[in-house]
Amino acid sequence: MKPETETYGRCYYQRYGGMPYEKSEHWIRFFGGIADRIAAEIGPRRVLDAGCALGFFVEAMRDRGIEAFGVDGSEYAIAHVPEAVRPFCWHGSVTDALREQYDVIVCLEVLEHLTREDGEQAIANLCAHTRDILFSSSPTHYSEATHLNTQPPEYWAAQFARHAFYRDIDFDASFIAPWAVRFRHRTDPPARIVADYERAFARLAIERNELRNLAVSAEAEIASLSEGKNAAAELAHARDTITRMERSWFWRARRPWAWLSRLFGRH
Repeated sequence: MKPETETYGRCYYQRYGGMPYEKSEHWIRFFGGIADRIAAEIGPRRVLDAGCALGFFVEAMRDRGIEAFGVDGSEYAIAHVPEAVRPFCWHGSVTDALREQYDVIVCLEVLEHLTREDGEQAIANLCAHTRDILFSSSPTHYSEATHLNTQPPEYWAAQFARHAFYRDIDFDASFIAPWAVRFRHRTDPPARIVADYERAFARLAIERNELRNLAVSAEAEIASLSEGKNAAAELAHARDTITRMERSWFWRARRPWAWLSRLFGRH
């Protein structure tokens, strides 16, 4: 890794995601929301934030009574961790051997910043120290200079599967990011894992087909309403034309002529 002053120093955090990455209402609310969901839906006792940056998530978890720790490769970031959680965060790489086992390891938007080889080593390292990982890695933002290993979700799923970690299909991690996943260690026979994936796929296929049918029906209804509006508009236009004709000098002059024609049998 380059020296932190060049890559992950003050300038990097000042421009992170288009806004300063500093303790503010936005980031407190963001990490607080994630911490609330993890506490309520997973309920871990010990958590590691792998790539903790300035320690905001560690602080949010500890505020909720969860024993949380953090590690990050930026000396600048660790030096600016809030004082209350500084004893629980340390400088180091996510490829370094971890100190303990954790109920959950959270790794959010970190591995795309590593080389492919280091990313795979980091996954092996994380998987060796927990059975439950909340993971996200942006599949886009190729223009970000620090993104060395931007990959689609299936790439990461394959890497975790090498260590018998598979997507928890019943857990919706989109409260973190649209592409976030909960990977859990499983020793089930392949048949059970395949059945679970097929169950999830079937549910999504049914939802997709129903939404597609709904869209087709909605389009047909809109077309029908549009046709009705056109017909109504045309009728209104015709009536307006007749009204204007009846009020015209020609139409008023034609009336006595029409009466005389009928009277003398001329048609």
